[in-house]
Amino acid sequence: MEPSAPTVLSGGSDTSNAEVSRLKPNVIGLLGVVFMAVATAAPITAMTGNVPFMMSSGSGIGTPAAFLIAMVVLAIFSVGFTTMSKHITATGAFYGFISFGLGRTAGLAAGLLAAFAYMVFEPSLIGIFSSFAHNTVSDQIGVDVPWWIFAIVMLVINGLGTWFGVAVAERLLVVLLGTEVTVLFIMAVAVLFHGGGPEGISLDPINPVNAFHGASAGLGLFFAFWSWVGFESTAMYGEESKDPKRIIPRATMIAVLGVGVFYLFVSWMAISGSGQGKALELAASDNPMNVFFFPTETYVGHWAVDTMQWLMITGSLACGMAFHNCAARYLYALGREGAVPSLQKTIGRTHPKNGSPHIAGLVQTGFAAVLVLAFALAGKDPYAGLYTLLAVLGTMAILIVQAVCSFSVIAYFRNNHPETRHWFKTFVAPLVGGVAMLGVVLLLVMNMDTAAGTEAGSLVLKATPWLVAAVVLAGLGYATYLKRNAPERYQLLGRTVLEETHER
Repeated sequence: MEPSAPTVLSGGSDTSNAEVSRLKPNVIGLLGVVFMAVATAAPITAMTGNVPFMMSSGSGIGTPAAFLIAMVVLAIFSVGFTTMSKHITATGAFYGFISFGLGRTAGLAAGLLAAFAYMVFEPSLIGIFSSFAHNTVSDQIGVDVPWWIFAIVMLVINGLGTWFGVAVAERLLVVLLGTEVTVLFIMAVAVLFHGGGPEGISLDPINPVNAFHGASAGLGLFFAFWSWVGFESTAMYGEESKDPKRIIPRATMIAVLGVGVFYLFVSWMAISGSGQGKALELAASDNPMNVFFFPTETYVGHWAVDTMQWLMITGSLACGMAFHNCAARYLYALGREGAVPSLQKTIGRTHPKNGSPHIAGLVQTGFAAVLVLAFALAGKDPYAGLYTLLAVLGTMAILIVQAVCSFSVIAYFRNNHPETRHWFKTFVAPLVGGVAMLGVVLLLVMNMDTAAGTEAGSLVLKATPWLVAAVVLAGLGYATYLKRNAPERYQLLGRTVLEETHER
């Protein structure tokens, strides 16, 4: 096993003379980390975008149960993830965890793959944001604004949010996320208080057995897991949080369980408000979002439907902003260690006043802009093309990294902390979580064409597994090169950790 020799960051805020630049400390608390993580899941987008498709083509009436199954699996995965986060605090999150657990070579490959996933998630969310904004403005105001105008607006907002630091992004996300969750919760509570629709409130939708009785259980379960993508981003805010050893584990579990209970309750009440037969009919209609719009109008009022359409815009904006922050922090974490020396003084630097990864943020904005432009020039629809294709690509990448991270937890505690090993926390939970993540990747591969919808024949979709493999091979190859030709730089890979929590 490779020796663990971390580069230790000071806990103080003065980084002007530090060899390795660090992010501004003590600027985000437990609630802020939770909001940043939950924002990446985009609850209103997950509900209105995924649930109707899951009902018509996946888990059917058992869609809420699919969320229940996914929540249990992700909670088990999070046990090992959070146990490791108590020992290692690093902005690179998966990059650092896997580097310490499975070695620097695997760590660099995983770090590049995680960075790649978050980098493509932002333009994906720009696609759905632009689609929602175009349709809502056209329907409610009667103005036909090209979707790419909204894409430019989101690129600018995301870039500025990262430039001025996580505290600014946190305040904006609290407002955006709070409003989108509230309107969905109002609908669900209204249905509950009315005792459901014509059939009342049945327990069938939350019966786990029914998650396997739809058109495609595999597709339904994949979309359920997809709805959580980004929850693991809690760990990358450790260096900026006020008490990372306490906050990060709690925030991760709150994000997993809180989002899960919310998804379960809202989707269950949406089905109950219309009745099972009517809900399935709405899900398969030309406007599948009526799965939520119909019970909202019936039990709350038309104003809530109009509000929900606007909040679908702000919700996807919040999600894209959170992913932009994730991508910028991964680029920064990879750059600051000097694996490529020129990057240490560029994307590996932080803003002298804001303590933000400002250059990495600009690089991410440029990357997202290029992808958005490429899809626009290719004539792709912002929803069916930009959003769907890049979401599938990013999800495949991040699920693989999550699986590898689970196995790294087992190796880390076996080799570094045998005295604190626990049969469940550091072995059974990460083993089950890792195998489950690989299972979800398999579900994605088996159902990729269906998940892509009208873009099933796209070259981007066909290239997805090869793009993921290329990133992994690039990481493995460059790490091997460093190990042979620049061992002093190789030793730095994934080893930059925070002083208060570093390996001793």
